[in-house]
Amino acid sequence: MVEFRLPPKSRIDKKAGKKYLANQSAKKKKTFNIYRYNPEGDSNPTIDSFELDVENCSMVLDALIKIKAEVDSSLTFRKSCREGICGSCAMNIDGTNTLACTKSIDDIKGDVNIYPLPHMHVIKDLVADMTNFYAQYESIQPWMKKSSNSNNSENFQSPKEREKLDGLYECILCACCSTSCPSYWWNGDKYLGPAVLLQANRWLQDSRDEAKDERLDMLEDAFKLYRCHTIMNCAKTCPKGLNPAKSISQIKQMMVERKD
Repeated sequence: MVEFRLPPKSRIDKKAGKKYLANQSAKKKKTFNIYRYNPEGDSNPTIDSFELDVENCSMVLDALIKIKAEVDSSLTFRKSCREGICGSCAMNIDGTNTLACTKSIDDIKGDVNIYPLPHMHVIKDLVADMTNFYAQYESIQPWMKKSSNSNNSENFQSPKEREKLDGLYECILCACCSTSCPSYWWNGDKYLGPAVLLQANRWLQDSRDEAKDERLDMLEDAFKLYRCHTIMNCAKTCPKGLNPAKSISQIKQMMVERKD
């Protein structure tokens, strides 16, 4: 577990931020206001402003990489695939949780405001601590379960059975939906959140899995599942266009049907 050393007041010091200006020869200027926090110092977080030539940048991640390479090498953020597949570069851009690698700079009018995922402990700058999120994902046992007397033959699935997994398997665990959910903000230690519950539904819907009752028993809890109030922030912010709220409703329906 990461140890967090928070500054005295833990508020953004708007006066202490640095400003970097682009060269006068820049063809296409854009200002990026970026949240900065260094846990090794004693100061509060700041907002640094970077005026950048984005002539050769199309996505926000391109700009962040350019800033780190050409302006301030201490800027810290996560990235990997740059194709919207890994979910590493999830952050809050222009007020919305999304992926920096798929967010077009041209879609943002005015300055680009970039913050880490909300209501998460910040390790440094734009890097949020995902320890609790991944522990919750592990808790739903996201792997196929077969009974002990099952043979080792292939697990066949009809086209209709396979269709039930559409809108579920595409989740990349970027945590954009969970960190946009007020219920997860206040009960993140107990409520599993939209992303993990969508993943739980993925295994509940899989016709090849033989542990449906076991999985529902695990979710039968006042906090794990029922903290969802269908606010729909999760569906609005998902960069993959998925609907976690629908999955949560389906799990609740399974609970009712099982009792009946």
